[in-house]
Amino acid sequence: MVMHFAACFSLLLHLAASAAPNLQHAFANPDNSSSTIYSIPTIRESATQARRVLNLSNIATLSTVFPSSSPSSLENRPDNLGGSAAGLMDYYASCGSQPYNPTILAISIATSFKNARAGSNVTLSLRYHPPSDHPPADDVYTYSPANLPRFSLIGHIEALSPSEIETDNVHKCFLRAHPDAEAWTPGNQIHASSWTKLVVEEVYWIGGFGDRAYIGWIPVDVWRGVTEHQVRNARLVGEDGWEGKAQPLEEL
Repeated sequence: MVMHFAACFSLLLHLAASAAPNLQHAFANPDNSSSTIYSIPTIRESATQARRVLNLSNIATLSTVFPSSSPSSLENRPDNLGGSAAGLMDYYASCGSQPYNPTILAISIATSFKNARAGSNVTLSLRYHPPSDHPPADDVYTYSPANLPRFSLIGHIEALSPSEIETDNVHKCFLRAHPDAEAWTPGNQIHASSWTKLVVEEVYWIGGFGDRAYIGWIPVDVWRGVTEHQVRNARLVGEDGWEGKAQPLEEL
């Protein structure tokens, strides 16, 4: 009986050890791919996963930098914030013929967009949230936030042209993701606003632990080159039974 218990305990320790991440590669890929028991996704596969996250979500952190110039008398902020970053929650949607450049409803009075108008680059940071009804995992790492995808889209804010707004049906697309945003769409009586897009210039991706996921930069041409068909057919951990939550563009 004792020997049987010892053998089972030894097996459990072995399974736990094999499932645990190599802490040396928690935030970086191994130099030699043969040093891991996992198959690390390619850059293009990682780009497809990132685009999947972009489609599944619609809220992210928008980060900008305060300008070095002194604030106007109408703006109540400290004088010494020049060069400091501010990351704030914002809405976005994947719309139109360039779903890789997220559509953003820019509120003129909001800090992020004042900083952008002053010349700040913009970073949109996202992370994957598994569905609440995801299948159970055999270990504590599968759904660990540290082992789930997150990434940053770095670029600049650009106004959408009237033809883009009409052709891509931006108003309907955005409100489908954010019905409450109707109150501050362009022409509202509360705040001046405009339809814009984040023109993505760089993509930094952390797919999970480095011994099983790609960590690093994704070339922007690869980011843009992923098709919506590939995005719709991609699946992330825990997505079993989660069909239909990405919105195909042709249905908008």
